[in-house]
Amino acid sequence: MKHRVLLPFVILLTAGCAVGPRYQNPVVSVPDAYRGAAAAATPATESLGDQEWSKVFQDGTLQDLIRQALEKNYDLRIAAARILQAEAQVGITRADEYPTIDGGFRASSQRLAASRFTAFQLNEVGMDVAAAWEVDFWKKYRNATDAARANLLASQYARQAVIRTLVSEVAQAYFELRELDSELEISRRTLATRQDSLDLIRLLADRGLTSLLDVRQAEQLVYTASGTIPDLERQIEQKENEISILLGSLPAGVPRGLPLTEQPLSAEIPAGLPSTLLQRRPDLHQAEQRLIALNAEINSVRARAFPTITLTATGGFQSLSLLDLFSGPAGLWNFAGSLAQPIFQKGKLRAGVRLVEAEQQEALLAYEKAVQQAFREVSDALIAFRKTQEFRSQQERLAEAARDAARLSDIRYQGGVTNYLEVLTNETNVFTAERGLAQAHLGERLALVQLYKALGGGWQP
Repeated sequence: MKHRVLLPFVILLTAGCAVGPRYQNPVVSVPDAYRGAAAAATPATESLGDQEWSKVFQDGTLQDLIRQALEKNYDLRIAAARILQAEAQVGITRADEYPTIDGGFRASSQRLAASRFTAFQLNEVGMDVAAAWEVDFWKKYRNATDAARANLLASQYARQAVIRTLVSEVAQAYFELRELDSELEISRRTLATRQDSLDLIRLLADRGLTSLLDVRQAEQLVYTASGTIPDLERQIEQKENEISILLGSLPAGVPRGLPLTEQPLSAEIPAGLPSTLLQRRPDLHQAEQRLIALNAEINSVRARAFPTITLTATGGFQSLSLLDLFSGPAGLWNFAGSLAQPIFQKGKLRAGVRLVEAEQQEALLAYEKAVQQAFREVSDALIAFRKTQEFRSQQERLAEAARDAARLSDIRYQGGVTNYLEVLTNETNVFTAERGLAQAHLGERLALVQLYKALGGGWQP
């Protein structure tokens, strides 16, 4: 008979072990090779994303800027604060798995009337300790703790993602700054050359050896070059402000290192195996930890529909005198157990489960989308890196041809074979081609930055 009474209770406990689904890693499609990668017999196992940022960006000044950003950037410090919040939340949630114990001391004094003419004083002192524990048979609190731990890991991966983004943003802004410096140098050099030419043509015009039209055309060349300088100086100072904010400091000047054309750049960049990208990118780990947290939360919410078993105990001392508080007869204790089963909540519990399941479905779709986006970013960066190299090669040829054409047109003008309009056209072409070449060099460096970021590099120490 005793075993028959315990049988339903044992079945209840066994059922508690099967509340909710186990987490399973999502199945995603992984390509055999990155689209846009250079044709090869077999993809290289090593990847640019595995390298530390200090080996990818070898300019010492840029390295110093990145280190300062990693130390003082506000987005990174905010991410670190969120980790502390998640750690505290784990402690708060995990505390529900353990008993709660409260203690107190009480004292009272009452004056009671015994009759119309007499009264007596009643003093009472006591000390109590109360304990309560909800037995977590259905793992409601344990699953909630697992969800909090997964959110903690997600916040840690989020910080790594911030580091990865920060390194790429500092490198990109620095390369853009050095490109603007190159354009400013080209503009100032061009302005000095054109000013010398204008002075010479004005001298010839004063002597009647050339026309006023040639003077005006030479002035156009000067004003075109001089007009670019204030705009470039504006862009440079604004870019310095952008870098300063990334460094966690007020707007200020930024030190320079190697010129843009001297920044190390390899002709071939190993992308590695596509299957390793999922393990390398912290943003994908963050998205998966969100899935794990929601799976545990589903189990925790489902467990709320099962009976709640609570054990309570109280003990202490009570006496009419403080001196007798700890004597034998003053002790007292009480122990109780209770079982409560939700009966009618108008579908609240079931709706709560459906809500979390819908959130998990959304998180799963977001994870799958993030994986596809990651492979697209790598493919775009590989294509950009290869094509920007080809573009820069053509820009070098264009700039060289424009310089030679300008040299020949100047010889023709001085020999009286052609007018100054031909010189004007070719000088304008040289100025445009040289600025275009500087932008082409920038495109190569930015493609490297984007490829490194897309491959999951940058968060390593």
